[in-house]
Amino acid sequence: MAKRPAVKAAVEEYSADNENFAALLEESFTSSSAMEGSVVKGIVVAIENDFALIDVGLKCEGRVPVKEFAGPGRAAEIKVGDVVEVFLDRIENAMGEAVISRDKARREEAWEKLEQSFNANQRVEGVIFGKVKGGFTVDLSGAVAFLPGSQVDVRPVRDIGPLMGQPTAFQILKMDRRRGNIVVSRRAVLEESRAEARSELVSNLKEGQILDGVVKNITDYGAFVDLGGVDGLLHVTDIAWRRVNHPSEVLSIGQTVKVQVIRVNPETQRISLGMKQLEADPWEGVKSKYPVTARFMGRVTNITDYGAFVELEPGVEGLVHVSEMSWTKKNVHPGKIVSTSQEVEVMVLEVDPAKRRISLGLKQCMSNPWDAFAEKHPVGSNIEGEIKNITEFGLFIGLDGGVDGMVHLSDLDWNKPGEQAIAEYQKGQVVQAQVLDIDVEKERISLGIKQLGNDPFQSLGDLKKGSVVTCTVTAVDPKGITIAVGDGVHGYIRRTELSRDRDEQRPDRFSVGDKLDAKIVTIDGKARKLTLSVKALEMEEDRKAMEQFGSTDSGASLGDILGAAMRKKKDDEVSE
Repeated sequence: MAKRPAVKAAVEEYSADNENFAALLEESFTSSSAMEGSVVKGIVVAIENDFALIDVGLKCEGRVPVKEFAGPGRAAEIKVGDVVEVFLDRIENAMGEAVISRDKARREEAWEKLEQSFNANQRVEGVIFGKVKGGFTVDLSGAVAFLPGSQVDVRPVRDIGPLMGQPTAFQILKMDRRRGNIVVSRRAVLEESRAEARSELVSNLKEGQILDGVVKNITDYGAFVDLGGVDGLLHVTDIAWRRVNHPSEVLSIGQTVKVQVIRVNPETQRISLGMKQLEADPWEGVKSKYPVTARFMGRVTNITDYGAFVELEPGVEGLVHVSEMSWTKKNVHPGKIVSTSQEVEVMVLEVDPAKRRISLGLKQCMSNPWDAFAEKHPVGSNIEGEIKNITEFGLFIGLDGGVDGMVHLSDLDWNKPGEQAIAEYQKGQVVQAQVLDIDVEKERISLGIKQLGNDPFQSLGDLKKGSVVTCTVTAVDPKGITIAVGDGVHGYIRRTELSRDRDEQRPDRFSVGDKLDAKIVTIDGKARKLTLSVKALEMEEDRKAMEQFGSTDSGASLGDILGAAMRKKKDDEVSE
């Protein structure tokens, strides 16, 4: 009975020890489990077959490929005894080893630092190590980021080789830890650095300052010159005093040039540069060097729709307007008269130094065909030529020396209307004409075809208003009749003038070819107008009969008087 309390005490002590051991074991397992999914420190205990055996203090080791300790473009630097950080995935796998990873440890560490930099809007350092679709991959101390192709540089980069494997500063544009997505930009860093340097440099620039620069880029309108961290625009018109069609004619990328600052805009930070400003202005004293009417040899530098530019000396050009290129070739493109680089003789027509303009003439250095024609064919002479064109207002006839003369509609025929007469001519037909007028200044020659024959109105001789003529009917219409007098002079008798008797005022009682006497009412040689009247003639005869044979006051009737007059006229005709 005495032993029972001792046994009981021993049993209670053993139970207490078991509970303590269980608690310690549980604590150990709980602590180890908490370490899973985190970064822990370990010691390299061995390196076997490209694997590093690392003791992480969990009574077991883990294996990590040696290559995970190497950075992009660098060999692994690890040896036995090194203390390294690794990521603990699992405490023990099927082989009894801890599942650890150096890459994941570096990635976790990098993500924490990158998130801090991203939130603070700070730059990070990384290395471009690969190329993917649309851009490149960048190692940010273990975290892999995407660098879009458009974010590599401020300008498109053809060869990114020199940047591969080189530590470079980047700006984080976007981060998504859950998806493991990071987007970075090298361009943002460059732009920020350039902006700082540009602001400082621009603030020190002054107009008129002379600098050395390097041609960085060439465009159609000029070249961008690097002044040491800031670019200035050298416009094509400021490269040289002479005409430069394209900057590549004078400049090449990488060329060092001396330039002058023309303008600086502090707000937009735009810098305008010039090279020609470093040379003497060839337009100084240009008016005395190129007086009006003087002739010079020049080279055609540019041809446009409105004329051609001719270089008189380097930097001094004049314009030959298309109207001053040829005496005879009108409405022709300048390129059909001169060609680029052709040496031509020109005459100075006008000089405007203020506007830097010189008007030149090409045709003035050639003989004027209008003067030659006027000398050879004075007014009144007859010429022969081919009809070049027929228009609604006349004929254009080609003449000697390549000039043209015009026959107006009114100068085609004495008797026919111009619209009717022009229908008798065809393009290419050779005709004769008379020179009516020559205006050398306006380059106009007036010709006439009808002037080759006599004016039919001249055949009327001494006939005048009131004269009685015998005429022939040439046409009949409801309003009257057309008649011919003399040598083809046409006149007209209106219906109301065909007879004194209203019943006889009918045009249809006349036929073409009939002859009749009529009195001239109007005669206008200038307007080519002749009007006649039978009625006026009959009334004139009645008046004369009354005067000769009496009046109704003497008791004689009008019929008796007219009868006597008619009988007398008949007797006179028989006696003749």
